[in-house]
Amino acid sequence: MKKLILMEPKNQTFQELIGNGVKYIVPRFQRDYAWNQEQWEDLWADIETLKYEYYHYMGYIVLKQIDKHDFEIIDGQQRLITLSLVIMAAIKQIQNLIDEEINVKDNEERIAVLKDRFIGSKNPISLSVDSKLSLNRNNNTHFRYICSNLKISNTRGLTKTNKLINLAFKFFEVKSMGSTGSELAKFIEELSTGMIFTKIVVQDDINAYKIFETLNARGVQLSTPDLLKNYIFSIVTKNNDVPDNDLDDLDEQWAGIISQLGESNFTDFIRYHHNFQENLITKKALFKSVRSLADTPKKAINYLKSLTEFSPLYASLLNPSDAWWRNLADNTYLDSLPYLEGLRLFNIKQPLTVLMIAFNKFSSKEFCKTIKYLYVLSIRYNVICHLSPNEQEKLYNKMAVNIFKGEYKRASHIKNGTEFKKLYPDDNTFLSSFQYHKMPSRQSPKKIKYLLAQIEAHLGNKADYTKVVLEHVCPYNPDEHWYEYFGENIHDIHDRLGNMLILDKDELKRNDFATKKEYYSNLNFKLAQKISTYSKWNIENVNDYQKWLAENAVQTWRVD
Repeated sequence: MKKLILMEPKNQTFQELIGNGVKYIVPRFQRDYAWNQEQWEDLWADIETLKYEYYHYMGYIVLKQIDKHDFEIIDGQQRLITLSLVIMAAIKQIQNLIDEEINVKDNEERIAVLKDRFIGSKNPISLSVDSKLSLNRNNNTHFRYICSNLKISNTRGLTKTNKLINLAFKFFEVKSMGSTGSELAKFIEELSTGMIFTKIVVQDDINAYKIFETLNARGVQLSTPDLLKNYIFSIVTKNNDVPDNDLDDLDEQWAGIISQLGESNFTDFIRYHHNFQENLITKKALFKSVRSLADTPKKAINYLKSLTEFSPLYASLLNPSDAWWRNLADNTYLDSLPYLEGLRLFNIKQPLTVLMIAFNKFSSKEFCKTIKYLYVLSIRYNVICHLSPNEQEKLYNKMAVNIFKGEYKRASHIKNGTEFKKLYPDDNTFLSSFQYHKMPSRQSPKKIKYLLAQIEAHLGNKADYTKVVLEHVCPYNPDEHWYEYFGENIHDIHDRLGNMLILDKDELKRNDFATKKEYYSNLNFKLAQKISTYSKWNIENVNDYQKWLAENAVQTWRVD
């Protein structure tokens, strides 16, 4: 039976979240406090809107219930910590009034009430505050010091993250929140009742991951890396036998992965990394399947090591200009970069699961051949023929697993394998699709210039697609005389590849075809020379020129 979310999403104020004896725990290995002045200034601007708007929406907070009054923070710790620091800074301002012997009795009573409501109660033995908010292993001691003393710790050798907590407290400590105890208490009341969160409570990590995927698909970016990190490190420390130094090393490895990829690429990386060693998994089933790869301390550590090994490769596959490629000992990898540039330009990521494991298993020469084959396949399959990406992913998965298992040992095994053959559009299919292909030239000029420059290069004229201009033979916004060639259907050819070529510079504008024809005939560009052979420019010759382009495209992107 499937476990369900415990509660429907519910809107609550910060005061409702933090009150009623509830405690919030940042998992031990969740990321450190990381907000800086830019986020503090944004939050303060939001707080100031409460003067005239009464409410401000703070977004989703995702919690996992541990028991009746205790929750783990899955997403939202940065906001909760910072709002707590704002309230502590306001309470410190009341303490300043007491230190100046202003309305001492009333202000002491206010502080006692506010601390109990928003910070926590004092332990009668240690006299330290039992905080409503417990942070991770790197921040908790430092945060509790501020909770107990309403001032920052000046301990030497503070980590960067604890310095940020200090700076945040100091940033808000000097803000104008009120000049009397009652005004400061009113500020805290309005702040805590005006900041609204949507609270989602889940029962387990699987449900948390589903929530993350759903909200991220709607454009609400939650931190999926944090969720996976919490799981992996909870397994690593399951037996409480990992020394702190080793945990610090693993923590640094994780930080390196996030630094390499950024959060936006993280989920795709995890999925492609999974899919070169296991059967294809959809995004919805990813987290559950990853758990099976790292369900013991040893497997979790090995999984983390594998992520650490492959993350710089994945980041560099997305970025052919990355210096990482040039730092490799074997310079023959540089031969792969033009093909990677083509994949990057068209945002084609499906081959990455194959390329990640091929880099690991193949020689540099075989790896470069593999990229070339998959690049050619991608231009045919994805860019021109627009065939099923789902079928492609299934077959790429099989291809990658064959490499992982050692059944495919070089690029020719991929090229001659059943998966590649099933995917590769034959010449007739490719030619037929290319012959009438359209691309929106206003939205995709780089992509069109790239395709035309590749055909130019095949014909013997190397052209840098980043340094040429895209020319429409019949102008995109034509004068009236062009209508005699195309009639009312003139706008149907705007985005036909058969109405486009590349030039060094844009000088022709909306000139007539006779002027353009003469200009084209004197150029080194092969496409321009071809167009100059036509006596006029009409739909028949657009079709003829595009058929000629298609015939050359078949030779340009070809795996024999």
